[in-house]
Parts: sequence; structure tokens; C-alpha cells
Amino acid sequence: MHILILHNEYAAVSGEEHALRAIERLLRDDGCEVSWFLKSSAVIKNHGDKAKAFFAGIHIHSSVKELRSLLQRQTFDMAFVQNLYPFLSPSILPLLKEFGLPVIMRCPNYRLFCPNGLCLSNGEICERCFGGKEHWCVIRNCEEYFFKSLGYAARNAAARVTGRILNNVDVFIVLSEFQKQKFMSEGIPEKHIAILPNIAPAVDSLKRYELGDMVSFVGRVSVEKGIGTFLEAAKELPDVSFAIAGAYDQMPELPKNSPPNVKWLGFLEGDALNDLYLKSRVLVFPSCWYEGFPNVITRAMILQKPVIASRLGGVPEIVEDGQTGLLFEPGNTKDLVRQISKLYENPDLCRSLGAAGRIKAEREYGSVAVYSKLMAIFEQAKQMNQAKGV
Repeated sequence: MHILILHNEYAAVSGEEHALRAIERLLRDDGCEVSWFLKSSAVIKNHGDKAKAFFAGIHIHSSVKELRSLLQRQTFDMAFVQNLYPFLSPSILPLLKEFGLPVIMRCPNYRLFCPNGLCLSNGEICERCFGGKEHWCVIRNCEEYFFKSLGYAARNAAARVTGRILNNVDVFIVLSEFQKQKFMSEGIPEKHIAILPNIAPAVDSLKRYELGDMVSFVGRVSVEKGIGTFLEAAKELPDVSFAIAGAYDQMPELPKNSPPNVKWLGFLEGDALNDLYLKSRVLVFPSCWYEGFPNVITRAMILQKPVIASRLGGVPEIVEDGQTGLLFEPGNTKDLVRQISKLYENPDLCRSLGAAGRIKAEREYGSVAVYSKLMAIFEQAKQMNQAKGV
């Protein structure tokens, strides 16, 4: 089977793209042939580039022309789409159907209905744009730059009015039951939606187990990730060591203003990241937006570390309260402190939750389980494509 993956890369590599590359490896390992049709937002450098991106997000003739040439030269069995904006745009989707391809679109966020994809505006959960009300993105200036907010709203409205996405995608992949219900509430029939979790990060072997003595945060340091709540909890627990692994260029002032018991480690990966997990007693995931499927959580589970996470979005489907970790109310520092103390002071509970997390991650998010679900989605897309008489 020859699969064409179409994706517009972000200016900086994200977890969404790590997940897409993991899917590619899964397909190649099974003997599938995979080709890419890639564009990148890294070329956007100045206001002129931003202006071009504004129009490209609605329709970009050059990408359509380039893709048509590729489809004329090569034969594919399946089209797998992720991010369309700005340099692919929904204009490529009718072309894929013109060539008879089943089309799958992986949706790691809520961009189909929320222009910024986060359902987060001015620091609060927001669904005002749902139901075709993209103008709220402009009214609230969700991107904190008027013309960018306008561009995001315009391209979403154009996609909705033309039906280029909804009418040309056979199966929408979502990451959780929570996300599936949101998509259904916005009018996408259940038969066109499938749930596919991310693949748990590969760890060669658990060479050792350490109880650890740190409470750690791993991820991008930003408001929506709940970093403020994490730092407030550290302030309330001065005798506990806290660690933060992640780029903080968006909030460069935080390290010098944080409590003295917080270690700032910067961006970590590979063995250095795994070592941090092993030395951590607890991983805290305090996000305050509708997260998709956080790889940092499943890495903790694979490494037998209990997770304390926000009771929000699809995360409670991964972190089962009292079974593989603990949950707390988003933004509630007192609740987070209570849960940290409960685990930190009970090593046996840490070990039992961590062990249960590893079992769940291997059973539900391992490569074998995810591959089986992916093949079922491919078959679902083929049937949907045939039903349309293509």
C-alpha cells in the first residue's frame, strides 16, 4: 500500500509532528510505502510573508498545481492529511478526491471549528467560534495580533462555507472520546470519525526503577500548559524539589521569578529526558486547555511514573483517577498541592499507580494496538470513499 502524507509543518517542531512521524514509522515497519507532500511555515519571516500566508490559507494555486503534477506521476492508495494551513489549504482536498483517493484527516486539535485550534482565548476555555461563528476570533483578538486573528477567522469561514474539508474527507481521526463528541456536536456524523491514540514513546528497556525525589513538569512553558499553577504549587511546597524541562522562550522572565526549589533544565530529549523521568517521583500535567493526546503523559506511564493531571478534555481518559494517576481541578493550586502531597508522601502508592500506568500504556497505546486501529481506519476510509461512488 502506498500512502501519501500531506502536512504543513509548523515553524517549530511540535508534539503533533512527532506523533505524525511515529505513524509514518509504524507504516514503514509494516512494509507500506510512504511519500510526503510537505510545506513549512518556517518560511514566514516578515509582514510580506504573513500577508501571503493570509491568502494561502484560503486557496493556494501553486500547491494545487504541484500536487496535481505529483498525482499524475505517481499512484497512491490513500491520502493521510494533517495540518493544512497555510501553504496547503483546503483547496488540495477536492483534488485528492478527483484522483479517487480515500482521504483521512488527522485532527490533533480543534482547528476545524476554532480558528486557533486551542479552544483557548485570553487565558480561558472558549468555544465561541463553534457553530460557524468565526467572527469571535476577531472580536476577541485571540491571536493578540488583529490581522493574524482576522486571517485565521477568514480561512476557517472559507473552509466552512465552501465545504472543502467536510465534503472531501472520508474519515476524521480524533485522539479521544471527548474530542469525538465535540466533532459530532459540530455536525460531523459519527460514521466519519475514528479515535486513534498516539503511540506511546519507545523506551528500549526499563533498566532500573527509581522512586525519585522530584516533582516534574515536561513540555512547552506557556500559559495554556498551566505553568503558573505548577509554580504556585512549588511555592506552597518549599521542601520538595520541582523541575521544569521545556523551552521557556515564550516566557523568558519566569526562571528568575520562580521559587528557589524549582530547577529549570531547558529542553531535554532522548536519554536526558528519560533520566529526568526516572529521577522524578511524580509528573505533573497542569494544562488548562483541551489537550489532544500528550506524549509526555504516556512516556511517564511507560517509565512507571504516576501522573497528576488536570481534569479537563480527553486527559482523564488517559490518566484514570486513582488507577494510573490522580486528577485535580484545572488552575486550582490547592487541589494540586493536595494531590502532590498525597503521592509524594506515599511511595507505595507511587509504585502501584506507576506500574498500572505502564500496563495500560503497553496494552492500549503500544505500536501493535495502534497499528491495528489504524488499519481499521484505513478500511473505513476505503468503504466511505466507495460509498461516494468515486
